[in-house]
Amino acid sequence: MLDSIPSATHRPCPLQQHPNFGAALRACGQDPLVLPPPDPVVILRRRLGGRLPVAMLARSDLAALPSEDGALRDWLRRTGLERAPILLSPDSPCAERLADLGAVPVMTPASVAEIDLTLPEEHRRARLHQKWRNRLTQAETRSRLRVSLSTRAPARGHWLFTADRALQKRRGYRNWPEALTLAYGQENPKQTVLLTAYSGRDPVAAMLFLRHSRAVTYHIGHSTPAGRKLSAHTLLLWQAACWCAAQGHQRLDLGLIDTQNAAGLARFKLGSGADARKLGGTWLWWPPLGRTLRGLSALDRRSMKSLPH
Repeated sequence: MLDSIPSATHRPCPLQQHPNFGAALRACGQDPLVLPPPDPVVILRRRLGGRLPVAMLARSDLAALPSEDGALRDWLRRTGLERAPILLSPDSPCAERLADLGAVPVMTPASVAEIDLTLPEEHRRARLHQKWRNRLTQAETRSRLRVSLSTRAPARGHWLFTADRALQKRRGYRNWPEALTLAYGQENPKQTVLLTAYSGRDPVAAMLFLRHSRAVTYHIGHSTPAGRKLSAHTLLLWQAACWCAAQGHQRLDLGLIDTQNAAGLARFKLGSGADARKLGGTWLWWPPLGRTLRGLSALDRRSMKSLPH
């Protein structure tokens, strides 16, 4: 039975705003501020240059913030954020609300790919793009792949972590540190899902997912050349979605879509029947300034419309 954390929008809570994430951060020595349900908020606290305190609300639901000025001031005092610059990255577009606060946009909205797990399996299969469906059928019927599924967190030094570090180094990007992933599994028992595809006795692909109440988020994955030839990741993602739907999860978050720098990965995500959903961009808000930057916010929003998302 899943624990349910309702929100003002009734959408499943994103990983970055779930208490499971806050628990993993604390286990790694960080000090996030985690506000309890019914409207959970995870606030990351950093010091830029070792001095300037900055708060970050990633994938936040601004409906959890009080709308009335007095209540909002009380909320800021209770959280200790009344004088700190705050970076807000809402889970959905809410430009008018942010502009009304006096926040200024600093980054255009990205989009995420999400699979609706509330649909019946036959409907989800019908939503697969034709080439994706063909690869899945071949993997199911001809590849002789064997798939294992475990809700036990991978151990330190697991081959998937090693492969992921090598891929990060080769492609020049950064993912979670291994310690944070390990902490997530240790602090949240049975909230990780590891699927591994074997050809004979050899693992040829793996995908790791993180569970958080009604939602599941894809975390890391790797496929060998043999696994790619056998469409192992296609099979793993499909089986992961089916298993998570059977467990009562409502949404599978496949992460950001980057059609410029990772076009192949974007096609893979969208080919799975996922919907592309736009987030709310990144905004800078400094509460002591109040609403004095509302005019600048409007100018910035107009200029951002001409930029690619």
